[in-house]
Amino acid sequence: MAEIVVVSDAAAAGAMVADEIDALVRARPDAVLGLATGSTPLTIWRSLAGRGLDFSRTRGFALDEYIGLDAGDPRSYRATIEAEVVEPLGLTPGFVHVPGDGLVGAELADAGERYEALIAEAGGVDLQVLGIGRTGHIGFNEPGSSFASRTRVKTLMRVSREDNARFFDGDVDAVPMHCVTQGLGTILSARRLVLLAFGAAKAAAVAAAVEGPVTASMPASAIQLHPDVTVIIDEAAAADLRFADYYRDVWANRPDWAR
Repeated sequence: MAEIVVVSDAAAAGAMVADEIDALVRARPDAVLGLATGSTPLTIWRSLAGRGLDFSRTRGFALDEYIGLDAGDPRSYRATIEAEVVEPLGLTPGFVHVPGDGLVGAELADAGERYEALIAEAGGVDLQVLGIGRTGHIGFNEPGSSFASRTRVKTLMRVSREDNARFFDGDVDAVPMHCVTQGLGTILSARRLVLLAFGAAKAAAVAAAVEGPVTASMPASAIQLHPDVTVIIDEAAAADLRFADYYRDVWANRPDWAR
């Protein structure tokens, strides 16, 4: 079962994950981080930016990327990661990878295999940061995704495109239809998972992911199969959890050696 931590707000969640990444990178400067984009993980990167850590040897792998945006488009996840993670934290750009990076047309057919090879060459992901979509997607693994899936091209559901339209001036038709995403099997191969979710709009997906059945209809439920996963959410995102009080008790009364 996932460890579930209910915090006061996104800043508290970000600081908690930043503390873990801080300890990891100090112990292993060449650690491998799985990087999520969007608004959810922003507090992590902002908390880390002021700590003076040396990230020059740290490797990073993004979860996903749109297909069809021009190189350098500020709405691409490559550009987002460079602006929000690489530059503020001082990562070495050549050590940070995005699926399908620089590939177009028929080259995308083996984009997944290329990305999987890069992850394997790095020794696997030490800590993977995740968000969750209203459809229950992690990465861009929409409902129906195989739990054994690896990095591949996927088609986005309309609701996911609607949610991301805010980055495209509100125009859902401008949001790309296709993407390259790490698969659920790829994500589950990371040694540790940390999933964050904030706001009432995520409450139903969070509850289904951590308390519902493990099913391809709820891709994020795959995290129940991972041996080392923590879900950090605010009160609004915890609203639909049946056992929220128990999770609070577990966290408040964890043994000293686990603090």
